[in-house]
Amino acid sequence: MNTKIKNLLSATKVAFKNKVFLSAFCLLLSTLFPFYSFAQSPTDLPATNNIYAEGIHSVKLTLQGANFGQPIIQLNSGERLELSFDDLLQQDRFLKYTLIHCTHNWQYSPLNQIEYLDGFMEDLIEDVSFSFNTIVPYTHYSLVFPTNQMRILRSGNYLLVVYDNDISNPVLTRRLMILDNKQAGIQGAVTWAQDLRFRDTKQQVDFTAYTGSYSIRNPAMYLRATIVQNGRWDNAIENLIYRTAKPGEYGFNYDNLNTNVFNGGNEFRTFDIRTLRSTADRITSINFNNRINQAYVVEDLARPWGAFVTNTTLKGHNIFANSDFPGRNTEDYVLVHFTLRIDFPVADGDLYVFGELTDWRTDPKAKMAFNPENSYWETSFFCKQGFYNYIYVFVPKGSDTIDDAYIEGSHWQTPNNYTILLYLQEEGTSYDKLIGTTTVSINAND
Repeated sequence: MNTKIKNLLSATKVAFKNKVFLSAFCLLLSTLFPFYSFAQSPTDLPATNNIYAEGIHSVKLTLQGANFGQPIIQLNSGERLELSFDDLLQQDRFLKYTLIHCTHNWQYSPLNQIEYLDGFMEDLIEDVSFSFNTIVPYTHYSLVFPTNQMRILRSGNYLLVVYDNDISNPVLTRRLMILDNKQAGIQGAVTWAQDLRFRDTKQQVDFTAYTGSYSIRNPAMYLRATIVQNGRWDNAIENLIYRTAKPGEYGFNYDNLNTNVFNGGNEFRTFDIRTLRSTADRITSINFNNRINQAYVVEDLARPWGAFVTNTTLKGHNIFANSDFPGRNTEDYVLVHFTLRIDFPVADGDLYVFGELTDWRTDPKAKMAFNPENSYWETSFFCKQGFYNYIYVFVPKGSDTIDDAYIEGSHWQTPNNYTILLYLQEEGTSYDKLIGTTTVSINAND
C-alpha cells in the first residue's frame, strides 16, 4: 500500500473518532475510487436549463413553497429550493441528482466537488408519487434541497443535474444561484432607453453596487454583473463591467450605449384550465375527444403595433392547480389548442408559443404551422391543469435569436421584472461568489 493511501486511511480513522465519518469517507472514496458514488462533471453538457429525457413535463425550480420566482437562496440560511416535474411516460427511472459549481457566465468552475459540497456528491430523488384520478397518468417527482446529506459550502452559480442512474443519462438540468452570507447592496432602476431611437420600445436597467464589506483589488477583472428579464436566460445580459467607481461604490450606468437595454415586450397573454367543467379565462371550449381532455384558447391576433394596454400577469410564468378536485397530483394533462391570426406575411422564420409553459425554449412541440383553410397559424400541445402566461415569438431561419417583438410588439411601459446578480472573484480564489442580488421593475408613472 503506497504512502498516499496509508495517510488517507489514517486520516479516516481519526475522522471516525471525531464523528465526522461522512466527510472523511467521501474524501477517501473521491481519491481512491473517483468513479464510486461521486458525480463526475458532465463536460459535454451545457450549463443551461434543458430537458433531455422524453416524457418530462412541467418542470419547476423555485423557493420551497413558492409557485414561481427565481431559484436563489442564501448560503447557510436554512432556505431550501424545490424541484418538481412529471414523467408522462412513467418509465422505470432510478433518478439521482448532483450540483456543479459554475462561473458567473455559466462555464464549469475549476473547483472540485468536494470543495463546494459537504457530504455525498450525488443523492437519490426519493419523493416519487403518482397521479390520482387523471385521464393522462404520470409519475410526479419532487426534490427539496440542500439536505443534510448534501450541503452547499460556497456561493455562486450552480447547475442542478438530474440523471437516470448515471450522469451520462441526463434527464434535465436547471440553473440556480447561492447568495453569499456577506452581501453587497444594489440599488437599481428601470427606465425607458436613453437612446432616442428605442425610447418607445426598450427598457434600460441601471444600477449601483455598494461593496463596502468586500475588499476588491482589481474590480475591472473580477467584478461582474448579470441582468435577467422575467427569469428567462435566452436574452440575459451577462459579463457587465462597471463604468464609474469610487471606494466601495460601482456604477453600472451605460447612458445611451445600449449595453443594458431589453425589449420592453408586451403584457403576456393568459388562459385558465384549472377547471374542466366549464370554460374559464380565454378558453372558448373544452371537450373530451380521442380519450383526452382538450381545450381551445381564444383566437389570438398579432399585435406588433398599437398602444400599450396594461394587464396583470405572472410575467410569463404559470401555476398548476385543479379547482374541480383539489389535492396532490390531481391535475390532469390537457391538449391545448392555440390559433394566431396575422394580417401580414410571415417569411424566413418560424413562430412558437413561448413562456414557462415551453420551459422558456422554442420547443418543437410549440412550433406553429399555417392552416391555409382558415388562414391562421396553429399548434397544440399538452399542458398540466393550471393558470398560464404565454406569448408568441419569431425565430429567423438560420438563427437562434428569439424575436419577442415580431408578433407581440414592444413597449417601454411593460412591467417586466429584472433580477440583477453581482459576482466577485476574490483575490487568491479561483471561483466567482454571488455577493449581491435584487429585483427591480419599471414604474411607468414616474
